[in-house]
Amino acid sequence: MGTQNIAVGLDIGTTKIVVMIGRKNEYGKLEILGIGKSKSLGVHRGVVNNITQTIQSIQQAVQEAESNSDYKINDVVVGIAGQHIRSIQHSDYISRPNAEEVINDADIDELIGQVHKLSMLPGEEIIHVLPQEYRIDGQSEITEPIGMYGGRLESSFHVVVGQAASIRNVGRCVKSAGIDLSGITLEPLASADAVLSFEEKEAGVALIDIGGGTTDLAIFKDGIIRHTAVIPFGGNVITEDIKEGCSIIEKQAELLKVKFGSAWPGENKDNEIVSIPGLRGREPKEISLKNLSKIIHARVVEIIEQVYTEIKEYGHEEPKKKLIAGIVLTGGGSQLKHIKQLVEYITGMDTRIGYPNEHLAGDSDEEISSPLYATAVGLVMNGIRNNTKSATPFVEMKIEEPKVVKQVSHELEEKIENEIVDHEMTNPMETKSKNTQDNVKRSFFDKYIEKIKEFLDNAE
Repeated sequence: MGTQNIAVGLDIGTTKIVVMIGRKNEYGKLEILGIGKSKSLGVHRGVVNNITQTIQSIQQAVQEAESNSDYKINDVVVGIAGQHIRSIQHSDYISRPNAEEVINDADIDELIGQVHKLSMLPGEEIIHVLPQEYRIDGQSEITEPIGMYGGRLESSFHVVVGQAASIRNVGRCVKSAGIDLSGITLEPLASADAVLSFEEKEAGVALIDIGGGTTDLAIFKDGIIRHTAVIPFGGNVITEDIKEGCSIIEKQAELLKVKFGSAWPGENKDNEIVSIPGLRGREPKEISLKNLSKIIHARVVEIIEQVYTEIKEYGHEEPKKKLIAGIVLTGGGSQLKHIKQLVEYITGMDTRIGYPNEHLAGDSDEEISSPLYATAVGLVMNGIRNNTKSATPFVEMKIEEPKVVKQVSHELEEKIENEIVDHEMTNPMETKSKNTQDNVKRSFFDKYIEKIKEFLDNAE
């Protein structure tokens, strides 16, 4: 297979942490090699609030993904969300010394670099600078400036900003879990990559990703990201309300929501009742499905109305900014019964449920193309675009784990080194022809030796 472009996405959600390993197949579609998920314990509303627990959850998901795929994970692209995210529109320009020279990547980088110097509120950091459209010497609506001539290059930008502390905490968790961080992506952008088609982004579309702790929004028009927002409510507040309203424990509330919940109270007959076992020797509780739906309905309406306020803020009412493709719902919350109808009713916009199968290989597992995994799939796609080689196949020859005895490991080091040297001495010709293979071997041994050293440093 050679060195393949393999990417790993890490979705640190409020309810679950997903690690997904993927690569592009020969048809340019995404092939998922392995997936691992664990219950997320240290995250509240998209923000890490318990580092130790988050590290454990990440490690658990990483191990599961590795054992499912036989790949060793080196680094990940991680998604970021949370109510601290905000987006601003900003315009900036550069004056080029020579207008007779073609505009190239360096000019664009300089322009973007300039936006990165924007002064933010204390404690905030820029996550993304996304160019929207360019103007060259007053000529506007240019989508691809490279190759054109001009002295003054300006652009409007969509700048995504977040709390530096939250972003650092995510980075710390990933590093402490023993993996490198190759990139950070805004979660609504990742989900959008996974579930929206090019035509929808052109026509104008709002992606609503209803997660456990947050609801993310990304609006596209003319193929360009126009607005992003993170609303600090998600499926978990619905579960909380059911728990309070029906006086039951969280586990039961979650089950009720998933199995019997509906966002439309009119659906249930008055006499439909679910019986829930009582706690230790107590009588079972009877809950009417109509009431259950009323509780869910009230909360979902609240979430959707907040999202709709954001859509109106972007300017959906203006004819030029109309979102012709309407709304796409994704994330775990989009699996709630009748939520599509409710969203259409509140917003008056066409709605569909978004599955991340737009870019997945045809033979993918059904589970992976569930809206639950939209963000993870998008993060993998993001990693592939950046040409990361984030995972390497486990080498067939597995060497015993080093013992904590110092001499043994020194002997092992020498032995490995001698073996490599012997191999080169005995077969000088063969070494040349097998050079590539040997490099793989060497790099594996080098890594292994480094590992032993690290292991001993930590053991002392």
